[in-house]
Formats: sequence, structure tokens, C-alpha cells
Amino acid sequence: MNTPAKTPTREEMIDLLNEDLSREYQAIIAYTVYSQTIKGAAYQDIAGELALHAAEELSHALQIAKQIDYFNGTPTTTPKEVKVSDKAEDMLKFDLENEMQTIRNYRQRIRQAEAMGEYALSEVLRKIIAQEQEHFMDLAEALGIDNPTIGE
Repeated sequence: MNTPAKTPTREEMIDLLNEDLSREYQAIIAYTVYSQTIKGAAYQDIAGELALHAAEELSHALQIAKQIDYFNGTPTTTPKEVKVSDKAEDMLKFDLENEMQTIRNYRQRIRQAEAMGEYALSEVLRKIIAQEQEHFMDLAEALGIDNPTIGE
């Protein structure tokens, strides 16, 4: 469903990017906590991947904050809620759900940026979404999900 994007105003784009930034903060926190608390021999490889994901999410947050500043906005300081669990599988499922939502949001944001003629923003988002999709695939693999789909 590649529907044409409504062209947001600069102020609306700031709000949308701040929502994305809150989600990046959520991912940084979740990946940091999960990578250090996930237990079980079956999860040791993914624990290392989650630590790498945390660093990549920080890079994404910095890039999004820079774009917000470019639009003359102020980057938010508030993360979305981080779900916690004692069960490794639950933690990975939380991350998988968050990555799916992030990818959906960035797909929409790319369409919106292009509708605004903000092609540099869409290029920044394309690079971020490529890493988010890698995170999604890593999590799906750790959960034993073959051929995962993100949906629209």
C-alpha cells in the first residue's frame, strides 16, 4: 500500500521526527538493558548483537536530532516506554515489534520527506532504515522466524 504521502509542514515534520527520536531512545535503552540481562546459552550470540544494535541506534538518534535541528526544531529528550521481562524470548519479541513499527514509520517518513522536496532527509532515513531492517532480521532469526514480514 504505497499511498501518496500527505505533505507535512516543517512544524509537522519536526513533530514526526521527534516521535521517531523518542523511538530511537527507546531502542537504545531496550538494547542496552536486554543485551546485558538476557540469559541462557541459546541467547549469547544475540546478546552480543543487541549490544551492537544499541550503538547503531545511538547513531540513528544523533542523525534524527541533527535533522530536527535542520528544521529549526528542538530534539525531544523523552523516550517511548521500554517494556521489560525476565524472559529472553519476550525481550526479543518486544524488540522485533519495535523494529517493525520503526521501519513502518521510516517508510512513511521517507515518502513525506520526498513530498516536501527534502531529499537529503529521505537519504538519511534510507540509510537508517537499512540498519533497522538488519536489526529486524537478526531478531527474527534469533526467534526462529523464517521469512519475516514487516507489513505496511
